[in-house]
Amino acid sequence: MVEGRTLVNRYQWKNTVGPVAERTTIANRWQTEFKAPRNAPDYYQSYGLGFYEYFLLAEDLHAAPLPILNCGMACQYNSGEVAADLEPYIQDALDLIEFANGDTSTPYGHLRAKMGHPKPFHLKYLGIGNEQWESQYFDRYKIFESRLKLAHPEIQLVSGSGPYNSGKWFDDAWSTLRKLHPSLIDEHYYAPPEWFLDQAGRYDDYDRKGPKVFAGEYAAHGKSGKAPESANSFYSALTEAAFMTGLERNADVVRMSSYAPLLANVNAWQWRPDLIWFDNLHSIATPNYYVQQIFSLSKGTEVLATTSAKAPLKGQDSLYASTTLDSTTGKIYIKLVNVSNSSRALTFRIKGLTTHSKSSSILGKWTLFTADSPQAYNSLQQPGLVRPVYLNFGQSNLMKRKQSQKDKNKPEQFLGYPLPLINNIGDDLQLKVTTPAGAVSVFELSLNPQKAIHRHINNTRQRHN
Repeated sequence: MVEGRTLVNRYQWKNTVGPVAERTTIANRWQTEFKAPRNAPDYYQSYGLGFYEYFLLAEDLHAAPLPILNCGMACQYNSGEVAADLEPYIQDALDLIEFANGDTSTPYGHLRAKMGHPKPFHLKYLGIGNEQWESQYFDRYKIFESRLKLAHPEIQLVSGSGPYNSGKWFDDAWSTLRKLHPSLIDEHYYAPPEWFLDQAGRYDDYDRKGPKVFAGEYAAHGKSGKAPESANSFYSALTEAAFMTGLERNADVVRMSSYAPLLANVNAWQWRPDLIWFDNLHSIATPNYYVQQIFSLSKGTEVLATTSAKAPLKGQDSLYASTTLDSTTGKIYIKLVNVSNSSRALTFRIKGLTTHSKSSSILGKWTLFTADSPQAYNSLQQPGLVRPVYLNFGQSNLMKRKQSQKDKNKPEQFLGYPLPLINNIGDDLQLKVTTPAGAVSVFELSLNPQKAIHRHINNTRQRHN
């Protein structure tokens, strides 16, 4: 949409601001992209949601906006049209920064204030081009970068590595852009679920001193049925979770990531899977959505090394793991993904807690996300079929449960699995857990933030059920 089939139909942000009733409606690039029955001849851009509304939405969500602008190129898969004069495109970028951040005395800062937001939006990121490749793109990006860095060195620029996750275009992009100065390089990958399992260590060997990565579009594309929502299977979400442990483990390289696409109408869709499905009255969260939610609620502030036999746990015995510490709250989050057909019993040894509370006073929370079938999915008819469940644990919880043969507060997904057990082993903390087959688990441990001094987490022993 940013590129357009031709430059005339590219997304132009200046047409999306000002009074809504005066905004120009134009044809959407996806109007003719697909054949029947997925063609959409009535698919237009109304600009009812323009860049002003986008900035407002980001502000309401406490999120950082990242607008992407055309770099003077139409989609290379379509017309491949190239603008002879880049000046209007560069000026659009400069004016957008002014609209977002400029003082109200500036023309576009004044327009923002007139629309109802006199304070700046504090724009930090700006993307130049989308999924484009080779010298046509690189030559134009260089010009954009030189102009924008000179005028606004505070803005972090996002470049792109093309439409594929590997191959000549991808390699050429990294080779060229590494010599320039983008803050982030946008990588996209739509691939089978098995690809995501294989790529859990994708960023382990990336250059720590080079440009950082924005995993800007990704989704596992697996088996699906006739129902639109069926493309969002639990198995696809499970493999994405395994992949995301690698993103988290390499957070010094991968600064941001986002599942794509976000929204789709069950009665008017062209592409699937999508994160959220809806009709005119309802919306549903997919299994993939819940994976994103689980990770977002357990980010932490620092990554801790999580190893098995001195190696990162990234697929050995079908297990994937990453761990973070929130130094402000004293919470440790151990994410464990089991993609096998068998449950796994593991012992985590948490080392380097030179001073910490006794295990009897440490509180824990187990987030478990699993399903009865790998192909299970949420639909408008069964919106809650696949969803995470939660269980508190700790020494005090264990004692209480010993007094009751049946715990009415224990969701059925936990039945047949022992509660995680916390023990003190010298200066270390030991956590014994059992993860069900085909499951995403997060084990949250609440420590004293003033006393928890971390070094690393070592998975020292495994035994199979």
